[in-house]
Amino acid sequence: MSSQKYASLRYTALRFGLLIGCFAVVYVLCYAHVIPLGVGSSNLMWMVLLSLILSAPLSWVLLRKQRDAMSVQIVERVDRAKAAINANAGQEDGV
Repeated sequence: MSSQKYASLRYTALRFGLLIGCFAVVYVLCYAHVIPLGVGSSNLMWMVLLSLILSAPLSWVLLRKQRDAMSVQIVERVDRAKAAINANAGQEDGV
């Protein structure tokens, strides 16, 4: 249970790290002239967008385990909230 305690935080941190890693690769490729630079002052925006496009499918494949753990954590929270709401509704109905 404790391994899933921080599942959402772990997934988010890994996703952000993957985005930063993709940005670093895109940055190097842009300035090595392997891929084209943006037009005018749009270079930074071009690199960020390309990094987002690259990191999305990578995170889908590489972070599956962390995403599943986060999903379990969220489902458990929702179930606890529903149980608390149902318990409160039972008390209000004249028990």
